[in-house]
Amino acid sequence: MMKRFIVLSVIVLTVVACSTVAITGRKQFNIVSNSELIPMSFTQYEEVLRDGKLSTDTKRVNQVQRVGKRIQKAVEEYMAQHNLSDELKGFEWEFKLIEDENINAWCMPGGKVAFYTGIMPICNNDAGVAVVMGHEIAHAIANHGAERMSQGMATQMGMSALSIALQEKPEATQTLLMQSVGMGTQLGMLKFSRLHESEADKMGLIFMAMAGYDPHEAPEFWTRMAAAGGQAPPEFLSTHPHPKTRIKDLNAAIPEAMKFYKK
Repeated sequence: MMKRFIVLSVIVLTVVACSTVAITGRKQFNIVSNSELIPMSFTQYEEVLRDGKLSTDTKRVNQVQRVGKRIQKAVEEYMAQHNLSDELKGFEWEFKLIEDENINAWCMPGGKVAFYTGIMPICNNDAGVAVVMGHEIAHAIANHGAERMSQGMATQMGMSALSIALQEKPEATQTLLMQSVGMGTQLGMLKFSRLHESEADKMGLIFMAMAGYDPHEAPEFWTRMAAAGGQAPPEFLSTHPHPKTRIKDLNAAIPEAMKFYKK
């Protein structure tokens, strides 16, 4: 009887915790609210900036901020057009360039974006920065961080509320947040992460197109990324789709994105 009750409770919670991703319409499991997650992500963002070193390369700093603001405007426009502006509640946009040779960029829930200087040569130009910016912001708009947090908490912390998890397991919860926004990896979440990456690719194409950047730059960027990455790991051991798979999927998604392109 108790086992049946537990199973039924999980089913009910799963149904109640379902939400829908903007643009793609995919149903997602989410037990973490933005009102809880965004303040936590802002704190983590400030810690990263404090512990790291902000770039003093004025040209590239301005480039990241310029492209970021255009993508931000496009996102806000898209959400307003589809009566989804409430989903941006609590967002406080910020775009920083961190002095770090790692080839990476990420966006915290709530719109806090960080680029590492290591990715800038691969971006090459504003359109390349827009590919990455649109993709990373798409993760935040699609609530991928909250979804990953929810999955991690369900498997590691027995469906605890975020507030309880922070009190009882603060370090584990903080680590889970960093993994959930792309600052770390976890083998058990790889398949889930590849789904998020592909979804963010498609959403990012639309955002960059609305911001006035040609979506055809996306496959070119990922071609450069593949060349910079050297010997890539097998796809089943990667949090990202294989470059060839990614480029093929992006090319297939470009015609739809071009409907939003504003030259």
